Amino acid sequence: MSSEPPRNRLPFEPKKNRKPTESKEVKPPKSQAASAPKSTEKAPKGKAADSRKSATTASPETAAIPEVVNRRMMKRMAIFSGTPTVLGILSIVGSYFVVTREWFPLPNITTLVVSLGFFGLGVLGVSYGALSASWDEEDEGSKLGFREFKTNLGRMFEAWKSSKKEKQK
Repeated sequence: MSSEPPRNRLPFEPKKNRKPTESKEVKPPKSQAASAPKSTEKAPKGKAADSRKSATTASPETAAIPEVVNRRMMKRMAIFSGTPTVLGILSIVGSYFVVTREWFPLPNITTLVVSLGFFGLGVLGVSYGALSASWDEEDEGSKLGFREFKTNLGRMFEAWKSSKKEKQK
Protein backbone atom coordinates (compact mmCIF):
# COMPACT_ATOMS: atom_id res chain seq x y z
CA MET A 1 0.00 0.00 0.00
CA SER A 2 1.20 3.48 -0.80
CA SER A 3 1.58 5.97 2.02
CA GLU A 4 0.47 8.80 -0.29
CA PRO A 5 -3.18 9.83 -0.19
CA PRO A 6 -5.12 9.32 -3.43
CA ARG A 7 -4.62 12.32 -5.66
CA ASN A 8 -7.23 14.28 -7.54
CA ARG A 9 -7.07 14.15 -11.31
CA LEU A 10 -5.94 17.27 -13.08
CA PRO A 11 -8.48 19.05 -15.28
CA PHE A 12 -6.48 18.30 -18.44
CA GLU A 13 -5.42 14.77 -17.45
CA PRO A 14 -7.23 12.06 -19.44
CA LYS A 15 -9.49 9.67 -17.58
CA LYS A 16 -8.42 6.02 -17.60
CA ASN A 17 -11.77 4.32 -18.11
CA ARG A 18 -13.32 6.84 -20.46
CA LYS A 19 -16.17 5.48 -22.56
CA PRO A 20 -15.96 6.52 -26.20
CA THR A 21 -18.45 9.19 -27.13
CA GLU A 22 -20.51 9.07 -30.28
CA SER A 23 -19.50 11.76 -32.71
CA LYS A 24 -21.10 13.21 -35.78
CA GLU A 25 -19.55 12.19 -39.06
CA VAL A 26 -17.06 14.77 -40.26
CA LYS A 27 -17.72 15.85 -43.84
CA PRO A 28 -14.87 17.19 -45.98
CA PRO A 29 -15.23 20.65 -47.51
CA LYS A 30 -17.15 20.82 -50.80
CA SER A 31 -13.99 21.38 -52.84
CA GLN A 32 -12.47 18.16 -51.51
CA ALA A 33 -15.73 16.20 -51.56
CA ALA A 34 -16.16 16.64 -55.32
CA SER A 35 -12.60 15.58 -56.14
CA ALA A 36 -12.29 12.75 -53.63
CA PRO A 37 -13.16 9.28 -54.96
CA LYS A 38 -16.09 7.52 -53.33
CA SER A 39 -15.06 4.60 -51.14
CA THR A 40 -17.26 1.55 -50.78
CA GLU A 41 -15.31 0.25 -47.77
CA LYS A 42 -17.00 0.37 -44.41
CA ALA A 43 -15.31 1.97 -41.42
CA PRO A 44 -13.61 -0.52 -39.09
CA LYS A 45 -15.55 -1.55 -36.03
CA GLY A 46 -14.34 -2.50 -32.60
CA LYS A 47 -11.93 -1.04 -30.08
CA ALA A 48 -9.66 0.61 -32.67
CA ALA A 49 -12.53 2.54 -34.24
CA ASP A 50 -13.88 3.58 -30.84
CA SER A 51 -10.48 4.81 -29.69
CA ARG A 52 -10.09 6.88 -32.86
CA LYS A 53 -13.52 8.42 -32.31
CA SER A 54 -12.78 9.38 -28.72
CA ALA A 55 -9.37 10.79 -29.65
CA THR A 56 -10.81 13.01 -32.36
CA THR A 57 -13.85 14.20 -30.39
CA ALA A 58 -11.97 15.57 -27.39
CA SER A 59 -12.72 19.25 -27.18
CA PRO A 60 -9.78 21.66 -26.97
CA GLU A 61 -11.08 23.03 -23.68
CA THR A 62 -10.88 19.66 -21.93
CA ALA A 63 -7.55 18.61 -23.45
CA ALA A 64 -5.73 21.93 -23.24
CA ILE A 65 -3.29 22.86 -20.51
CA PRO A 66 -4.69 25.70 -18.39
CA GLU A 67 -3.15 29.11 -19.08
CA VAL A 68 -1.83 29.47 -15.50
CA VAL A 69 -0.02 26.13 -15.69
CA ASN A 70 1.28 26.92 -19.18
CA ARG A 71 2.80 30.22 -18.03
CA ARG A 72 4.36 28.50 -15.01
CA MET A 73 5.94 25.86 -17.26
CA MET A 74 7.24 28.42 -19.74
CA LYS A 75 8.77 30.52 -16.95
CA ARG A 76 10.56 27.51 -15.47
CA MET A 77 11.71 26.29 -18.87
CA ALA A 78 13.14 29.72 -19.65
CA ILE A 79 15.05 29.77 -16.34
CA PHE A 80 16.27 26.16 -16.31
CA SER A 81 17.14 26.17 -20.01
CA GLY A 82 18.15 29.78 -20.53
CA THR A 83 20.68 29.96 -17.69
CA PRO A 84 22.88 27.06 -18.90
CA THR A 85 22.56 28.20 -22.52
CA VAL A 86 23.75 31.70 -21.65
CA LEU A 87 26.61 30.17 -19.63
CA GLY A 88 27.53 28.04 -22.67
CA ILE A 89 27.73 31.14 -24.86
CA LEU A 90 29.70 33.01 -22.19
CA SER A 91 32.15 30.11 -21.91
CA ILE A 92 32.90 30.41 -25.63
CA VAL A 93 33.33 34.19 -25.35
CA GLY A 94 35.45 33.80 -22.22
CA SER A 95 37.72 31.22 -23.80
CA TYR A 96 38.12 33.53 -26.80
CA PHE A 97 39.41 36.28 -24.52
CA VAL A 98 41.70 33.88 -22.66
CA VAL A 99 43.24 32.67 -25.94
CA THR A 100 43.52 36.08 -27.67
CA ARG A 101 44.95 37.87 -24.62
CA GLU A 102 47.26 34.90 -23.97
CA TRP A 103 46.44 34.82 -20.26
CA PHE A 104 47.22 31.10 -20.12
CA PRO A 105 47.26 28.22 -22.59
CA LEU A 106 43.77 26.83 -23.07
CA PRO A 107 43.30 23.65 -25.09
CA ASN A 108 40.51 23.75 -27.69
CA ILE A 109 38.95 20.61 -26.25
CA THR A 110 38.37 22.42 -22.94
CA THR A 111 36.24 25.06 -24.64
CA LEU A 112 34.36 22.39 -26.56
CA VAL A 113 33.62 20.22 -23.52
CA VAL A 114 32.60 23.12 -21.26
CA SER A 115 30.33 24.74 -23.84
CA LEU A 116 28.75 21.42 -24.87
CA GLY A 117 28.18 20.61 -21.20
CA PHE A 118 26.30 23.87 -20.67
CA PHE A 119 24.29 23.44 -23.88
CA GLY A 120 23.41 19.89 -22.83
CA LEU A 121 22.22 21.18 -19.48
CA GLY A 122 20.11 23.70 -21.39
CA VAL A 123 18.41 20.91 -23.31
CA LEU A 124 17.73 18.99 -20.09
CA GLY A 125 16.46 22.23 -18.55
CA VAL A 126 13.58 22.35 -21.02
CA SER A 127 12.30 18.98 -19.82
CA TYR A 128 12.98 19.71 -16.18
CA GLY A 129 11.25 23.08 -16.47
CA ALA A 130 8.06 21.48 -17.79
CA LEU A 131 8.09 18.62 -15.29
CA SER A 132 9.07 20.68 -12.24
CA ALA A 133 6.14 23.06 -12.59
CA SER A 134 3.06 22.32 -10.53
CA TRP A 135 0.33 21.05 -12.86
CA ASP A 136 -2.34 22.02 -10.35
CA GLU A 137 -3.87 25.41 -11.14
CA GLU A 138 -4.18 26.52 -7.51
CA ASP A 139 -0.81 25.23 -6.26
CA GLU A 140 2.14 27.45 -7.18
CA GLY A 141 4.71 24.79 -6.25
CA SER A 142 8.18 25.13 -4.75
CA LYS A 143 11.03 27.25 -6.12
CA LEU A 144 13.18 24.41 -7.48
CA GLY A 145 10.29 21.99 -8.00
CA PHE A 146 11.85 18.74 -6.79
CA ARG A 147 8.56 17.52 -5.29
CA GLU A 148 6.58 18.47 -8.42
CA PHE A 149 9.18 16.85 -10.69
CA LYS A 150 8.86 13.56 -8.83
CA THR A 151 5.05 13.69 -8.97
CA ASN A 152 4.86 14.68 -12.64
CA LEU A 153 7.49 12.15 -13.70
CA GLY A 154 5.44 9.46 -11.95
CA ARG A 155 2.33 10.62 -13.81
CA MET A 156 4.19 10.52 -17.10
CA PHE A 157 5.45 6.96 -16.56
CA GLU A 158 1.98 5.90 -15.42
CA ALA A 159 0.48 7.29 -18.64
CA TRP A 160 3.14 5.53 -20.75
CA LYS A 161 2.43 2.22 -19.02
CA SER A 162 -1.33 2.52 -19.45
CA SER A 163 -1.01 3.47 -23.13
CA LYS A 164 1.34 0.52 -23.66
CA LYS A 165 -1.22 -1.83 -22.08
CA GLU A 166 -4.01 -0.38 -24.24
CA LYS A 167 -1.96 -0.97 -27.40
CA GLN A 168 -1.38 -4.61 -26.42
CA LYS A 169 -5.10 -5.30 -25.99
